[in-house]
Amino acid sequence: MNHKSIASTQNKSIKRLIQLQEKSRTRLKEGKFVIEGAREIELAVQAGYQLLELYYCNQILGNDKDLSLKFEAFEKIEISLEVYKKIAYRGSTEGLIAVAASKPHLLADLEFKRENPLLLVAEAPEKPGNIGALLRTADAANVDAVCIANPKTDIYNPNIIRSSVGCVFTNQIASGTTTEIINYLKDSEIAIYTAILQDSSIYTKQNFTNSTALVVGTEDKGLSEAWRKAATKNIHIPMQGKIDSMNVSVAAGILIFEAKRQRDFK
Repeated sequence: MNHKSIASTQNKSIKRLIQLQEKSRTRLKEGKFVIEGAREIELAVQAGYQLLELYYCNQILGNDKDLSLKFEAFEKIEISLEVYKKIAYRGSTEGLIAVAASKPHLLADLEFKRENPLLLVAEAPEKPGNIGALLRTADAANVDAVCIANPKTDIYNPNIIRSSVGCVFTNQIASGTTTEIINYLKDSEIAIYTAILQDSSIYTKQNFTNSTALVVGTEDKGLSEAWRKAATKNIHIPMQGKIDSMNVSVAAGILIFEAKRQRDFK
């Protein structure tokens, strides 16, 4: 393991780290991403992520200097307060930022511990805040997997990691095209319940105790026609106000916890 220190914001390693933070293309090309904060780093390590670099600022760590020793990384780099402020997204983090190797998130790699898995599928989510909220909800309900269909941004966007409070690492995640995910669900004999208003039934009237995928779309475009055709059942949440839609993460939470209720929260 190498140890070194960086005091200049113009250091090439710091410039590269900023590129990883800001550019999805760089993250995808290098197969690396940035994690900020001790809690998020710890969740990533517990999930089997490999830390390549660990940047730590002793001026912020203060009496918690041993925190940097808690994590194994190929390279540990002490950075100045000026450098930390340059690369930190959040002002309240503990002086730790890591670069980790990303995972492929393939459908074929999904493994289920239950015979009747519960999956959340989101088609073309774009807003990092919504994606983060979906992942937090999935973690809270301990769903078996989250599938992202036709992703508009990569899962390692720093804003997704931040808004998910590290639930990017606590969930089993796979991504693919809508067609790939539909084929996977059908091949795996997982019932498909799509949140679509047309030709739909109230969600509380369904049986979610068998292998189930709950599928949600974006608030503005909803789900593509392919999902309606593939659905075991189209379902809706009755709306009693003046609008006919709600935030996608809220809708997903309602559906997921109805499924958990039916399963006695197992």
